Amino acid sequence: MITNTGPIAVTMGEPSGIGGEIAIKAWQQRELLNLPPFFLIDAPQRVKGIAGRLEWDVAVQPIDRPEDAAGCFATHLPVLPLELPVPAIPGQPRSENGAAVISSIQQAVELTLAGRAAAVVTNPIQKKTLYDAGFEYPGHTEFIAKLCRTGNPPIMMLACSELRVVPVTIHQSLAEALKSLRTETIVETALQTGAALASDFGIERPHLAVAALNPHAGEDGSMGREEIDIIRPAIEELKRLGHSVTGPAPADTLFHERARKTYDAAICMYHDQALIPLKTIDFRSGVNITLGLPIVRTSPDHGTALEIAGTGVADEASFVAALKSASGITMHRQRNPS
Repeated sequence: MITNTGPIAVTMGEPSGIGGEIAIKAWQQRELLNLPPFFLIDAPQRVKGIAGRLEWDVAVQPIDRPEDAAGCFATHLPVLPLELPVPAIPGQPRSENGAAVISSIQQAVELTLAGRAAAVVTNPIQKKTLYDAGFEYPGHTEFIAKLCRTGNPPIMMLACSELRVVPVTIHQSLAEALKSLRTETIVETALQTGAALASDFGIERPHLAVAALNPHAGEDGSMGREEIDIIRPAIEELKRLGHSVTGPAPADTLFHERARKTYDAAICMYHDQALIPLKTIDFRSGVNITLGLPIVRTSPDHGTALEIAGTGVADEASFVAALKSASGITMHRQRNPS
């Protein structure tokens, strides 16, 4: 596990989306929100163009290295230059720029692995554009895990002030997710989650709630046997290993206010089982956190919002939360480097 103290590296994301706008908005509130220093890996002219079109008073400072960001952050938005092959037009993604988007992610990860950046915050990507440019991964999470050479499947946590959720299966169709659900995957996901809650959130003995898959937790097998054959054996194994865990709990009773106070994170069986309650509770400020990496990586929990790109109305709250989460996790790791 790497514990760094430098500025946070922020990726370009889809250059025709809202990533640049929300980063600029966050920087404009840097003092009010007490934000940690960060720098963009982006095209300085693109960032200047966004500010100019929206008539925002922003001084953009190209930097030669991440270490220069902290010195100018109070007065200038630092940008480590990465040029685009073709101009970015708001709302109109171009596959020609896909390689630059991928390079921005690679640079951010490499700089953080090398200890030159404290963490990575990734702006939203347009996956179809990257696929057209040869991107071979389902999403950010899988790509960054590969760059970090973890050797383990990536684990995605979504978090807000009232809830943390971790889906066991991630970027798969629902049909494929159900086919791939395994006891050992649930156990590994829960183990990684428990370790992260301790190292990254300072929770000494975290308690996990495991969601059921079927209605009424399968009703003793009459509505499906996954709880009996797959999920309960995982819970039993986790208890045998000394972890505090309960379930399988019917998903329709797991996320109300009183229930949320009984656990530190919920282990969910598939993507939407996790994301629907979190986004319902806090659509503006949810954060995507990748667990099990040697570096800290967070991301806003929303997409590229092409339909409003260039208008200046994009909400920066989730990006701000991602910055603060990355900074908080970094500080927890520094206190507990083991």
